[in-house]
Amino acid sequence: MDKLAGRVAAVTGAASGIGRGIALRFAEEGAAVAVLDRDAAAAARVATEIIAAGGRAAAVACDVSDEASVHAAFAEAVQALGPVDILVNNAGVLRDVPIAAMTAGEWDRVMGVNLRGAFLSVQAVLPAMRARGFGRIINIASQLALKGGPELTHYVAAKAGLIGFTKALAHEVGREGVTVNAIAPGIIETPMSAGVPDDIRARISAGLPIGRFGRVDEITGAALLLASDEGSYFLGATLNVNGGDVMA
Repeated sequence: MDKLAGRVAAVTGAASGIGRGIALRFAEEGAAVAVLDRDAAAAARVATEIIAAGGRAAAVACDVSDEASVHAAFAEAVQALGPVDILVNNAGVLRDVPIAAMTAGEWDRVMGVNLRGAFLSVQAVLPAMRARGFGRIINIASQLALKGGPELTHYVAAKAGLIGFTKALAHEVGREGVTVNAIAPGIIETPMSAGVPDDIRARISAGLPIGRFGRVDEITGAALLLASDEGSYFLGATLNVNGGDVMA
């Protein structure tokens, strides 16, 4: 269990759900992990969990939509653990709002966290990756970016933009030893999906070829592949880990 030995990973939105799962999995594989999240207390709990298991970690408070916060957070992470080799842009927000009722502020908030946050985080780590000739950037998108969804125009637009961002950046840095890829999860059992009513959960599950919601560990395996040497020939790809919800 040393596929990431000697690497430093930074995971945004790592205090819960998919981000927490990726942070823990990367630590199990030998990476030192910067646990970045707006919820500083929850981030500290994840970092403590990693350290208790014998790993290295640092909890860092970060609002990925705020440029000053991102620069300060990544500077703190580098000071604590060293230059970032692997960046996982996982931080995201989601709220159903019909387009007619959506405010510009709600649109900007979702865009700010889901898309602007990835841009700012990449800018924070990319110069050092280029200088070392190595880097792994993994953007957590969504299957909704590929199929759409009602009352989620801001979220779908942001996640679709993240896939486009992934492809464009891959073209830009691929020859410099930096790979850029995305994962488009389907609906996963996380705190975010825990509030889905039973009748809606049953209807969604019935519509999936696999017949159930996904598990966090089924996403972390894909992230590990893209972060490790085994994923070195993936570039500009989007892995559709969604139980067959979108087949492409």
